[in-house]
Amino acid sequence: MKKAIIIIVSIILVIVISFTVYWNLPIEITRKSDVKFGNQLVENIEAYKTNNKKLPENQDWKTLEKLGFKKENSGIKPNYATDNKGSYELIYLDEFDGPYLMWNSQERKWTIDYPKIHE
Repeated sequence: MKKAIIIIVSIILVIVISFTVYWNLPIEITRKSDVKFGNQLVENIEAYKTNNKKLPENQDWKTLEKLGFKKENSGIKPNYATDNKGSYELIYLDEFDGPYLMWNSQERKWTIDYPKIHE
């Protein structure tokens, strides 16, 4: 009986530690494929901005697809939003309420946060 309790407690402890370690890993590890794809989009957007002296329009599906965005039933993935100051965000709207994985061109890094640019 004592061995069974030790085994059960050990299993629970391993699960809790594993969850804690995973939860605290950097975004670049836990969302590696999304960040990699997003970084390619950032490069494409920056090249577009350099060549055209402006950002692509929010609803310019043709240009956004050429830049590498994936079109889905609900729009594009990741979501792309710009403001009138020349800033943009890429937002992975995976959950309903957020916070979301996002890139903000002013902060220039991936974060788990709420959008700062509202269309």
